[in-house]
Amino acid sequence: MAQELKSKVAVIGGGPAGCACSYFLKQGGVCPVVFEKNSPLKTLLPTGSGRCNLAHAEFDFRELASNYPRGEKFLYSVFSRFGTSQTLEMFEKMGVKAYVQDDGRIFPESNSASEVRKAFLNALSGVKFLKENVISVKVCNGGFEVKCEKSAYFFEKVVIAIGGHSAFSIVEKLGHKIIPPRPALTALKTKEDLSLLAGVSVKNAKAKFANTSLAGDLLFTHNGISGPLVYQISSIMAREQMPYKIIFDFTFGADFQELLNSNPHKTVKNVLSELVPKSLAEFILQKIGIDENIESCKVDGKTRDKILVKLGGFEVEAVSAAKGGEVVTSGGVALDEVNSKTMESKIIPDLYFCGEILDIDGFCGGFNLQNCWSTGFLAAEGLLAKL
Repeated sequence: MAQELKSKVAVIGGGPAGCACSYFLKQGGVCPVVFEKNSPLKTLLPTGSGRCNLAHAEFDFRELASNYPRGEKFLYSVFSRFGTSQTLEMFEKMGVKAYVQDDGRIFPESNSASEVRKAFLNALSGVKFLKENVISVKVCNGGFEVKCEKSAYFFEKVVIAIGGHSAFSIVEKLGHKIIPPRPALTALKTKEDLSLLAGVSVKNAKAKFANTSLAGDLLFTHNGISGPLVYQISSIMAREQMPYKIIFDFTFGADFQELLNSNPHKTVKNVLSELVPKSLAEFILQKIGIDENIESCKVDGKTRDKILVKLGGFEVEAVSAAKGGEVVTSGGVALDEVNSKTMESKIIPDLYFCGEILDIDGFCGGFNLQNCWSTGFLAAEGLLAKL
């Protein structure tokens, strides 16, 4: 028989979304029971390389939503209610002051994810955390049975906030459709052997793929490519079939002929190294069979054009996501089955979702945490309105 705890509300998952929802429930006078088999907010610690990228300084809700390859339109109503400004207010109330980097990323002044976690957990004082693994959620007796490995509990309302795809089987058994997970924000393995370039980075490279153009920082790895630019590409292409081609442009708008003319006695490798790292210059020249030590004054038009074709059209074929390299996954609860104003299930009354369990994923830069804060708030607000 299911035990009935003092709280009428269960939040399954003690990550950023579940804790945000619990925080706002507490603000509304309801202390939920939070089921978390690990330490609460443990997943917050590695974010922003340990500095905790809280959000992004985009205050227009439509522009903010445009940073989500999956979920953009769904998030219009979400971010119009709870966006970047409200996130900053939430952390200010917790005693966490923030600053904005030049690239728009927002970090705590402490630059410490552990300090953010500590402040957040202090703000959740009074909320009951149960260190139990939830196996199933069933509709019964006008509420829900939350079954764990050793016990079962009864609640009137349930919020599912387990990140990633660990809760997909629980949700599917409730009758919800799950969009199959695919890696997003991931490094990519390439068909080409780029191992000689492992560790080489290129700032503000341009890339073309699938009728799309982007620019950003690129990093070569032992088996492919990585870096912010590649994470963005992999996110956009997460639901597309592999392999696909990516063409990088390393010319940076420079007049290569003028560079050759201005440096007649420099080797072509050294001239090319004014545009790209020396290792990449050597790699390009080797691939097209040009002596890297030839003087610039001896480079004829045909040779120059061969270099320009490779420099401006450095083509690779992405064959798979790099193993273990994903930051987030795309996929989750189908958004057409969730009310975007309340996060309540359209199929089962009094069941709510928030965070990465939803088919929503954003680019790097604080966007995925913003999804957690915002949907956590709306789930709490929607639930409180029915109590």
